[in-house]
Amino acid sequence: MGAISFQNTTKHKLARNELVLCMAVNQMRTLDVALIAATCGFDAIFIDMEHGPTSLESASAVSVAALGYGITPIARIASHHAHDMARYLDSGGMGLMVPHIENAAEAEEIVRYCKFPPRGMRSAPGTIPTLAFESPPQPEINRILDEQVLLAAMVETPTGVANADEIAAVDGIDMVHIGALDVSTVMGIAPGDMHHPEMRKVFETVAAACKRHGKAMGVGGARGDRKLQQYLIGLGARYLTIGSDFGYLMSAAKPDVAAVRAMV
Repeated sequence: MGAISFQNTTKHKLARNELVLCMAVNQMRTLDVALIAATCGFDAIFIDMEHGPTSLESASAVSVAALGYGITPIARIASHHAHDMARYLDSGGMGLMVPHIENAAEAEEIVRYCKFPPRGMRSAPGTIPTLAFESPPQPEINRILDEQVLLAAMVETPTGVANADEIAAVDGIDMVHIGALDVSTVMGIAPGDMHHPEMRKVFETVAAACKRHGKAMGVGGARGDRKLQQYLIGLGARYLTIGSDFGYLMSAAKPDVAAVRAMV
């Protein structure tokens, strides 16, 4: 994978309005997860550094492994701090989800911290894993990374949903991602009740904003619900996190244990 040929396949699929399926990585911190995701047919892995014990070092190792299997490594960081964004992108990340974005000013900060001058203020990293440690001229490095890194703003509150149009309008934001579990909780809906009429309004509001501004729509919390997944795809969502490492393990293990115990 030479630097000049480097491509973020997830970002390009979204630009072509193709469906991207992602597996959340909450507990696994070994390189196997990238190979498992590839074998299962996922397009991306979503490394959760906000809710869980994963360190930057572990996230980097998993992300670098993912690069070799054509899987897009994306991380949700735990803050709005510039150094948290840049350090993950410098360590093998190809995409970034920034949580709790509520307005255009906060979305602009993502772009400012993650794009190189003159659009932003990201510090030049030199050679990094996503470029296979090749060293083209720095202007070329900056251009490639500005083009290929996927930036997603997560809306997780009614305020963020209400401002979805201005967030989606920010140049440099590639995707508006709904943190559906958080939104439903804050709205006083039973957490996880994705079929509630008020949640349908949330999905439709963000879908309209993304369509208006030519941005991708992503949704978390749609795991295992085929009716909901079909509804979201029909609305225009093209990025879905449909399962997690521990979720898949437990969903297979629990019925297997129960079946064997029932034999006694």
